[in-house]
Amino acid sequence: MRVPHRVGVFGGGRMGAGIAHLFVTAGSAVTVVESHDAASCAARDRVATSLTRAAERDLLDEDPASVLARLTTTTDPAALAGSELVVEAVPEDAGLKCSVLATAASHAPRAALATNTSSLSIDRLALDLPDPTRLIGLHFFNPVPASDLIEVVVGAATSPALVTDARAWAAALGKTAITVTDSPGFASSRLGVALALEAMRMLDEGVASAEDIDTAMTLGYRHPVGPLRTTDLVGLDVRLAIAEHLERELGPRFAPPTVLRDKVAAGHLGRKSGKGFYTW
Repeated sequence: MRVPHRVGVFGGGRMGAGIAHLFVTAGSAVTVVESHDAASCAARDRVATSLTRAAERDLLDEDPASVLARLTTTTDPAALAGSELVVEAVPEDAGLKCSVLATAASHAPRAALATNTSSLSIDRLALDLPDPTRLIGLHFFNPVPASDLIEVVVGAATSPALVTDARAWAAALGKTAITVTDSPGFASSRLGVALALEAMRMLDEGVASAEDIDTAMTLGYRHPVGPLRTTDLVGLDVRLAIAEHLERELGPRFAPPTVLRDKVAAGHLGRKSGKGFYTW
């Protein structure tokens, strides 16, 4: 199975631009919807830069300009009409995600809908949709073009045919799919956040430095990146929001450590702000 011919992406930040990059390089015509003109232009620039870097590393089979020609960025959700798949990639806020999914459903009534949420309930996000069978979780990982995994999250109402299609799309994109049922944090976020939070507690308690805690996992357990550096890459604000959600759903073992709250309050969000557990 090939990727959908026409794909919409709601949100053109780091994750949305990465998802757009992935589909345009696979041959899809992609429309990215953003909230205002400046954000729309920034989304296009992100994808253009990503394509250029891929070409410089011999990871692109076409000229970057030819691939970019398959991308449209806009502020008008009506441009999603005719999409076969629309992926939302807006911030991890249930109300916002519900709103953009409803908008996507109204403008692309035949499209499959996917949420890139890393922790929110698929069933909750499907509540206000006219057809909840059309919603599935496609949890991409940062950086999207380089990551090998897509987590396919199945809600109670998700169509089995859509699950089959989603796994086939992942394979067509050169990714490995894992399938999980809708549950707090799914598989990846639940395990990843649990490890990261314990690493933060160890740092808070003076057990070891951030570098040595990470090295324990990269050399001792062959993790490609340690949990604190991974948190910097994901964003400390993102990790905090997920931890708070998991604490509400699963209990105090996911309570965010003081060091995480303090760093987010200080604006130390990781790589995107230049400082987190490391200086970038």
